[in-house]
Amino acid sequence: MDDKTQRLTELFRKLGAPNPAGWAHSQVDEGIPQLARFLFLRQAWRHVLDEQDASWVDQWISAWRASPDAPYAGIGRALQNLRAKGATSEELTNLVRGMQAELLFSLCYQLGDPGELEPEVDEIGWGLFRVDPEGKPLEPITGLHESVLETDPSGREMRPRRE
Repeated sequence: MDDKTQRLTELFRKLGAPNPAGWAHSQVDEGIPQLARFLFLRQAWRHVLDEQDASWVDQWISAWRASPDAPYAGIGRALQNLRAKGATSEELTNLVRGMQAELLFSLCYQLGDPGELEPEVDEIGWGLFRVDPEGKPLEPITGLHESVLETDPSGREMRPRRE
C-alpha cells in the first residue's frame, strides 16, 4: 500500500468508515471522491434516529401535549395513539428509523436521477458537489445511494436487530 493510500486509510478509520482501506483504494485508484461521499453520508445518517435511543418518542408526545396545533404535532399524537395500542418504543424506533433511511436512500438516488419530469422541464437536474472554500463546485459526488446501506451506523445495513 503506497503512502497516500495508507494515510487516507487511516483517515477513513479515524472518521469511522466501514472498510477504510476499500474506501481509500477506491479514491486513490479510481479517482472517486470517496472521502466527500463518506462524509456526506456520515453526516446524513446523524439525522436518522439512533436505534439505541427511544427517548424521541416521549419528546414528541410531550411536544404535542404542550402545543397540539404546532407544526408536526400530529407526530406526537400518532405516537401516543400507537403506544396506547401496545406499540413499544423499540417498534416505533424500528419503523421510523427504517422510513428515514429509505428517504435518505431515495434523496441520494434522486441526486443522480431526477425521475420522469414533464417535457417542459425535462432538462432540469441537480447534484451534490464538493466545493472550495468560496463555495465554487470542484467535483461532483455521485452514486451516493450505492453507499447508503454500507454507512448505516449499526453496521447491519438496515437489517433487523437480533432479538
